[in-house]
Amino acid sequence: MTSPFPPYDQEGGQRPRFGKFGKVPIRVLLPNLVTLLALCSGLTAVRLAIEDRIELALAAIVFAAFLDGVDGRLARALKGTSRFGAELDSLADFVNFGCVPALILYFWGLNEAGSFGWIAALVYAICAALRLARFNVMLDDPNKPPFTADFFTGIPAPAGAITVLLPVYIELLGVPHGGIGTILALIYCVIIGVLMISTVPAWSGKTMGRRVRRDMVLPLFVMVALFFALLASYPWAVLSLCSVLYLALLPVSILRYRKQMAAWRAQNPLPVEAEGK
Repeated sequence: MTSPFPPYDQEGGQRPRFGKFGKVPIRVLLPNLVTLLALCSGLTAVRLAIEDRIELALAAIVFAAFLDGVDGRLARALKGTSRFGAELDSLADFVNFGCVPALILYFWGLNEAGSFGWIAALVYAICAALRLARFNVMLDDPNKPPFTADFFTGIPAPAGAITVLLPVYIELLGVPHGGIGTILALIYCVIIGVLMISTVPAWSGKTMGRRVRRDMVLPLFVMVALFFALLASYPWAVLSLCSVLYLALLPVSILRYRKQMAAWRAQNPLPVEAEGK
């Protein structure tokens, strides 16, 4: 008896003939399961926002962002990357970091601005979709300088989702919104959306050393534990600080990118076109 379900094909090739299904290694499935868990977390955040449980909704988004940072690294570590996983990750990112933050902001306070609030939420979500589509296309560009692997073009979707919720963090710290605060949140939402589709080079840290010096292992453990302890104890202050610092460091990232681009162009001059052409 043949299975009623189509076979999972990690390479996106054609279906095996005669119903002979090959076995898929667990190491290939694990990253996809993490991605699905992140998607569940993001969708749950929408329900929590509708129920006016904003704090739990924000926690769900942060958890989804954490899982998004884990699934890709897990896939590379287990050598379980696949086209299926890449497509699933991209779709999950659009939902988690495009649609969900926009809806949270709208239910939180942008709805007080009427149609303008909904338009701002739409702009942010659309910018997230465009940013992810551009990212997938640029992966296939063979002419990129090597150093560009250390930079995103525009701020990435997870960072956009965390930073765009800054007005919510500020209110949870005790600053009420409403009136001019709602208008500022609306403008800020659009600005973050524009930054995602901009050409601003945002440092990614992907090419940081993959190995840690032996004498730095224990201090690294302490720093990570301290960060998560602070995040658990003072979540809104930590998220607000991280959002502000991330945006404040964008000019530094731009200067670093331009400096490296100038050095690369000096070493790789463009060929001079023949005169008259």
